[in-house]
Amino acid sequence: MTLDTLKNANRVIGIKQVAKAVRRGAVREVFIADDAEERIVEPLRELCREQNVPTGRAETMEQLGKACGIEVSAAAAAVLI
Repeated sequence: MTLDTLKNANRVIGIKQVAKAVRRGAVREVFIADDAEERIVEPLRELCREQNVPTGRAETMEQLGKACGIEVSAAAAAVLI
């Protein structure tokens, strides 16, 4: 899956919302921005590993926000099942 799929997909945006969706088992793939603070995104990465959820990447938080069709940056976003 690529970042382009985020714009038209059923999705959630933001670390907390993505983590909640992963815990519910409602996520197809998680995207995490490379420039997000490591202390913020590492617990989400670990959660994804535990739940066997694939993770993709975006170079910047700004790029991830734009891929989601929002005008602010985002550290994480997920495509829902």
